[in-house]
Amino acid sequence: MRIAVMATCLGDAVAPHVVRATVELLERLGHEVVFPPGQTCCGQMHVNTGYLDLAAPLVRHSVEVFSPVLEGSGGGSRGWDAVVAPSGSCTGCVRHQHAMVARRAGDEGLARTAHAIGERTYELSELLVEVLGVTDVGAYYPHRVTYHPTCHSLRMLRVGDKPLQLLRAVRGIELVELPEAEVCCGFGGTFALKNAETSTAMLADKLANVRATRAEVCSASDSSCLLHIGGGLSRLRTGVRPVHLAEILNSTDGRVASAHDHREGGSSTVIMDASHPTRAQAEPTTAQEAPL
Repeated sequence: MRIAVMATCLGDAVAPHVVRATVELLERLGHEVVFPPGQTCCGQMHVNTGYLDLAAPLVRHSVEVFSPVLEGSGGGSRGWDAVVAPSGSCTGCVRHQHAMVARRAGDEGLARTAHAIGERTYELSELLVEVLGVTDVGAYYPHRVTYHPTCHSLRMLRVGDKPLQLLRAVRGIELVELPEAEVCCGFGGTFALKNAETSTAMLADKLANVRATRAEVCSASDSSCLLHIGGGLSRLRTGVRPVHLAEILNSTDGRVASAHDHREGGSSTVIMDASHPTRAQAEPTTAQEAPL
């Protein structure tokens, strides 16, 4: 398949190593991966905060950038077969909110196109299990891991246990069930800023459950939630590392990901949480029209 990667804002600015792991994993499985250089914010933050009018131009731009997925890659076409994002929340926005925003702006044609693109846009575990029919990606990760199912992936996308199916097939892993796993970690985008005390209390509960597993690693499919959880774990000096699902699945006998894994070409991991914001910079990623 020819697959376009939607890096997401956090992937571009803070967690490029997650995007890189996604690309490397899909290429290792034999697929062609491309990075559309014109991509920007999908508008999720604006939509979820209620600024639908401001989200409309972002939705229109996103539809323009990712419209080649409607062409497919057959018959010599330079289109794509699917779009993938290492984020349940951004995938949820594209699939369930873009058409609504366009329709509210009075553009029914844009709404129809947005809906069609949304049907071809997948969170990573969805793409692997549902579309590619793969659960064993040949990964090796000899660590004790617990998994936090993020709210958008669980409730909006309804990915179910697909991430766990993938993790159970990883060689060397010791997968430990997270108590009260389906409870929100307290991030919720701007919710963590506008309701910091509530967010921090919810985070404290999540951290207690993570620590109860005695896991070395806490994984999730959204970098935003991992930043929030990772910040709390770091402040408590627990030694538990936040590692994205894509990084675990991309780990092999020759290379095992860690929370502070600096990839070749320059990337960095920043540990912070929204209730205690920290200034941080990540190495810029280079957008290329050619396959990554």
